[in-house]
Amino acid sequence: MAGKQQATMIGLELPDVAAWSPRVTVALGQNPGLFTGPGTNTYLVGTGKVRILLDAGQGEQSYIPVLERAMEESGCEALQEIVLTHGHPDHIGGVPEVIERFGPLRVSKLPHEGMDGHYSLEIHPLADGALVETEGATLRAIHTPGHAEDHLCFLLEEEHALFSGDNVLGVGTTVIPAQGGDLLDYMNSLERVLSLQPGRIYPAHGPCIEDAVGKIREYMEHRNEREAQIVDALATLGPSSVSAIVKQVYTDVPEVLHAAAALSVASHLVKLEREGRTRRDDRDGDPQYARWGLHPVHGEQQP
Repeated sequence: MAGKQQATMIGLELPDVAAWSPRVTVALGQNPGLFTGPGTNTYLVGTGKVRILLDAGQGEQSYIPVLERAMEESGCEALQEIVLTHGHPDHIGGVPEVIERFGPLRVSKLPHEGMDGHYSLEIHPLADGALVETEGATLRAIHTPGHAEDHLCFLLEEEHALFSGDNVLGVGTTVIPAQGGDLLDYMNSLERVLSLQPGRIYPAHGPCIEDAVGKIREYMEHRNEREAQIVDALATLGPSSVSAIVKQVYTDVPEVLHAAAALSVASHLVKLEREGRTRRDDRDGDPQYARWGLHPVHGEQQP
């Protein structure tokens, strides 16, 4: 938040395998990075010998032995199916390797040609409200666009816990990408999952979140604060580039993350544009490379 160094996943380490509840065992995707932190969390869900695999990592060769170890330690002997939160590569990219190792498996997600078309997979469609059941666990799909158009969170009904995918992270904040991202949709998605009042959150990146409601509210407050800071920056700087706004606003974020911050600033500016509060010099171009200012009705004249 303002005035403090924002927490990031830089340098964060997590164990390859961990039991987070009697129904949830995490297997780390072995794809650490600037935007993935220690890697993508993939989850074995259920209590029986056959379980759901929620997300499948990025396709790193070192992931399959970690998944096998997670299965052995949790008493899981086979996979029922693969369920995906969304089609970004670090979630869907590992599906072919999992199928190659464990044989034909149903792959279930909210279909999206732009995401799914890169992979030769038969997708079993999940819609908002769909249930996926296995021994000891029931997952209810919740369409939560914003980070991605096809994004689903899943409520684990037996625990009233939320698998949040990339919409809420264990550390840091979610990037709203230029392609397929929408901050207004994202804020509405946060409102929706907040209304469920979940207990825990199992995120796609970072550690388990024990206070789900508190974390979701923190996310919403953070976004609202950033928006106010962006408006203030435009009022101070006048019409400006996204990079200039990032330097003005993101003083609490390491410079190595300023590229991700630029995505977030652009998403805020587009949201404000939709609300009639900002405008840009190149309406049809990439919002990251436009020159932005406050709409005249809000006190800032454009050049």
